[in-house]
Amino acid sequence: MADYTLAITTERTYEETVAAVREQLAEAGFGVLTEIDLKSTLKTKLDVDVAPQVILGACRPQLAHQALQAEPSIAALLPCNVVVRSVGEKATVVEAFDPAMMTSFVAEPSEALRAVSEDARARLLTALSAVAAGPIASTQNGGQA
Repeated sequence: MADYTLAITTERTYEETVAAVREQLAEAGFGVLTEIDLKSTLKTKLDVDVAPQVILGACRPQLAHQALQAEPSIAALLPCNVVVRSVGEKATVVEAFDPAMMTSFVAEPSEALRAVSEDARARLLTALSAVAAGPIASTQNGGQA
């Protein structure tokens, strides 16, 4: 995996993993603003076949707002892309852009930007860990048991 991503591999089908990623992003407070089905797009545009892969544009509005207040140009890095990619019948990779990398693009990152990137990173790591752990037990009260 790349140095600029957070990644896990799970022994789930692609479809199960996409559903689990969506659920865990929601639990971590992220909404999915955009979705790009790369398999379908590349087939339509280039007539090539690739393994199932989707890019989910995840955003936590509170963190996005804080990041924009600290560094307006950081908008070019928003939303946080989370990729789900099939690598076998029951093997799927999930990768997310590591929010800690945001500070590497700014000459002198503020403490506010560092705090946002650390919060976003922790939330994404929690979501990825939950996906890697296996089946998700949904609850009706926002994940509180």
